[in-house]
Amino acid sequence: MNSLNLNHVFDYIEQNIETFHAKRIEHLSTLKLTQILKRKNPYLFKAKYFLSSEQIVKALVDAHLSSREETIFGDWLESLAIFINSKVYGGRKSGITGIDLEFDVDNKRYIVAIKSGANWGNSSQIKKMRTDFRTAIKTLRTSQSQLNVIAINGCCYGKDNKPDKGDYFKYCGQEFWQFISGNPELFIQIIEPLGHQAQPKNDDFLQSYAQMINLFVKEFSNNFCKTNGAIDWEQLVRFNSASAPEIRGV
Repeated sequence: MNSLNLNHVFDYIEQNIETFHAKRIEHLSTLKLTQILKRKNPYLFKAKYFLSSEQIVKALVDAHLSSREETIFGDWLESLAIFINSKVYGGRKSGITGIDLEFDVDNKRYIVAIKSGANWGNSSQIKKMRTDFRTAIKTLRTSQSQLNVIAINGCCYGKDNKPDKGDYFKYCGQEFWQFISGNPELFIQIIEPLGHQAQPKNDDFLQSYAQMINLFVKEFSNNFCKTNGAIDWEQLVRFNSASAPEIRGV
């Protein structure tokens, strides 16, 4: 085990946080209004008394982006965790399906599936993770029959007061960052450098976001509003749910 040099961590964050911001903006350029309209519930918009194209478009886009940004940032945090662990324990990105990180401590092989928050999955997803753990352990023991393999579900934020799940352990928030680094305060120490260049990068994102909203509002109004400007709910529901939906002008 090596002592963690926080300056190395801060340098890594400042040099790589740009990746997160770039992917946010890149994702905006790939969005299609018709695609996200098909995935959302038009009845909910009516029940919430939405009256304008902008209300619907912003609700659609914001919900979609929130989910997507959680995924993008989760992937980025996974890379940070692997980098930190490599400096302390010589850990590495695993090549085994469903496993993100492998490292050895005191003659034990830890295999780690990294998730964003503590409440990351439903019962089916957790079942699959357990299957991945069993498969990974079997694979590792094929070449080293006496290898002591311990499976960990690591979550970058949140809490779990019962980490022992029987066939694996679940470490969240402070426990996870301490587990991979040996530093009990790391979960606090990484928050400040994450803000590096956040304001100018967010300004760039907001400019792209505003342009996209304007384009989507125009597209929505052309296809799903009546000539008097009112939302054409029948047309919207038909597009979302009819067997053969049609869009005016497409």
